[in-house]
Amino acid sequence: MSMGKAEWPEVGDLVVVTVTSVVGHGAYVSLDEHNEKEALLHISEISSRWVRNIRDHVRERQKMVLQVQRVDPSKGQIDLSLRRVTQDDKRKKLEEWKKHRKAETLITAAAAKLKVDVKDFYAKTGTKIVEHYGSLYDGFEAAAKSGAEALHEAGVTKKDSKVLAAIAVDKIVVKGVTIQGEMVITSMAPRGIEDIKETLNETRKIAAEHDAEANLYSMGSPKYRIEVTAEDYRKAENALDKMVQFATEAWENHDGNFSFTRS
Repeated sequence: MSMGKAEWPEVGDLVVVTVTSVVGHGAYVSLDEHNEKEALLHISEISSRWVRNIRDHVRERQKMVLQVQRVDPSKGQIDLSLRRVTQDDKRKKLEEWKKHRKAETLITAAAAKLKVDVKDFYAKTGTKIVEHYGSLYDGFEAAAKSGAEALHEAGVTKKDSKVLAAIAVDKIVVKGVTIQGEMVITSMAPRGIEDIKETLNETRKIAAEHDAEANLYSMGSPKYRIEVTAEDYRKAENALDKMVQFATEAWENHDGNFSFTRS
């Protein structure tokens, strides 16, 4: 059973499964996150259209994302559906599942380094991380960005935080998000070109003051593309807003025009 996962799934849950056998009336699968429990994907839940050949849709050893339709622990029965799962559901669930598996690998490595039982370590430490950050992976990602203090804030001991953070920094690549827009800036002043360059350079520096990084590219005068990268969309949007505000105010008294369009 995956760390932090209930023994039985709930109706409506999205689950990652492995197809174990394909039969005439459907497919039997094992639930990867719930101790390999067996479940049934009935042929009527494979597609909203008529299924001529079930093997055109399902094959043995295939990984799938399915939705739980019925759970009966007393009979050991779980019924699943494929036709109710959207492509967006599938993408998000697989991403979540992969992150959880990676987080389990990292906490297992930490337990080994500390020479403690991994289940006990998760109960003592992992649950605190989940409670504070929402998921084990998000906690590791915070540690990769901010160091051991990010885990210590969640109630993890300094010793454990240090070990976990070291593993997170080594194994997790922190990815940012990039947003962009287009600026049009003109000047009729004698020093117009120099003024534009100076304003663009000062505008770019604003990003660093708001936890972001910015790049400006000429698209052919008077157009410039601005790209802002930060660890999340909120920070990126905030930095971009501040940059546009700065450039707008800086150009108010110039003999020229400034405009910005968000891409």
